[in-house]
Amino acid sequence: MLDQQKIINNVQTFVKQKLADDFSGHDMAHIERVVKLAQQILKHEPTANHFIVILSAYLHDVIDEKVVSDVNHAINELHDFLIQQTISQNEIEHIFDIIENMSYRKNLTQKKALSLEGQIVQDADRLDAIGAIGIARTFYYGGNKHNIMYDPTILPRTLLNEENYKQPNTVINHFYEKLFLLKDRMNTQVAKKIALKRHAILVEFVKQFEKEWGGDEEEVIL
Repeated sequence: MLDQQKIINNVQTFVKQKLADDFSGHDMAHIERVVKLAQQILKHEPTANHFIVILSAYLHDVIDEKVVSDVNHAINELHDFLIQQTISQNEIEHIFDIIENMSYRKNLTQKKALSLEGQIVQDADRLDAIGAIGIARTFYYGGNKHNIMYDPTILPRTLLNEENYKQPNTVINHFYEKLFLLKDRMNTQVAKKIALKRHAILVEFVKQFEKEWGGDEEEVIL
C-alpha cells in the first residue's frame, strides 16, 4: 500500500489537472485554501481522521456539477483513480459520502448527516465562501454564469430547493439566499468563531454596495 503522504500528493496532482481550466472560483487556489482551513479545524478536532479530511478537502469539487459537465463520468473516473491509490473500499465510500452530501444545495431541504470528517470539510468549504475571498468568489462566479450584479426589483428567494436554487439570480441576492446564512450553519466550534468575523465583512460590504448603487453615498465636503 502507498503511504498516506504519497497518496495525498497523487490526489493533489489529480485535482490540479481536473480543475486547471476552471474560471468559476472552484479552482486549485480555492481547493488549497479549503485544505488549509480544514487543517486549522483539525487542530481542535483530535478524534477526526486526518487522512480522510485532507483527501476529501482536495476532492470535494471534482464531481460537482458546477465544475464538471458529466457528473457520472467524473464519479466513475474518481472511483477508479482512488482504487489505483490502494485506498480501502471503506475509505473510498467515506470520501464519496462526504463530497456527495456536503454542498449547500444538497442540504437545502434536509440537513444531511455527515461524519465528523465531513463536517470539518463542509465547514472549511463554507468558510471560503464568506469574508473577503467569499465576496470576490461570488462576483467571479456570477460573472462566469452571466448573472447580473444587482436589481433591487428582484427580491431574494426564501423557499429554495435543489432545483430552483440552480436558476439564475442576481449576485447580491446570493448573499441573502446563502452567504448570510452560513454563519449559523457551521458545525465545529472553531469554524463558528472564524465565521463571525467573515460574516461581518459580508454584511458591511452589502450595506455599502446597496448604498452606492442607489447613489446614497454621503457627500464629502472638501
